[in-house]
Amino acid sequence: MKHRWAALLFVLALGALVPTTGAAQDSSAKKPPPERSPGFELGQNYPNPFNPATTIPFTLGDPPACSDAGRNYHVTLRIYNVLAQLVAIPVLLGGDGATGQAVVNLQLHCGSYAAFWDGNYLNSSQEISSGVYLYRIEVEGRAVAKKMIVIK
Repeated sequence: MKHRWAALLFVLALGALVPTTGAAQDSSAKKPPPERSPGFELGQNYPNPFNPATTIPFTLGDPPACSDAGRNYHVTLRIYNVLAQLVAIPVLLGGDGATGQAVVNLQLHCGSYAAFWDGNYLNSSQEISSGVYLYRIEVEGRAVAKKMIVIK
């Protein structure tokens, strides 16, 4: 039992090391205006901790204004374990015609989206085990990761 708690604390410490942005940023540097470099935001999954399924919200561009509404964003969302092994690829909820598709190399317009993960391993019906997992979104080559917890 002591080993499990030690492992959990170790994993949580590792999770704190996950960068919140794809590249290091100088805090004194000015951010580019949104017109030249529209951004994206990865929300915290809910519920968190969860069992057996979760929803992951993300936003592309600057809704609701969407100054460049005709632009498509190249989006990939994946879930990894703490050993950086691919565990799952969530599917898109709602939104435009891509609903139900795996969020891999999707072309999406500016807006708010949500992805769903049923808590199963990639391409199987086997449920994952309890622990800390990381979900990572990549949009136009820039990436952000966050952690989530599964409790059985």
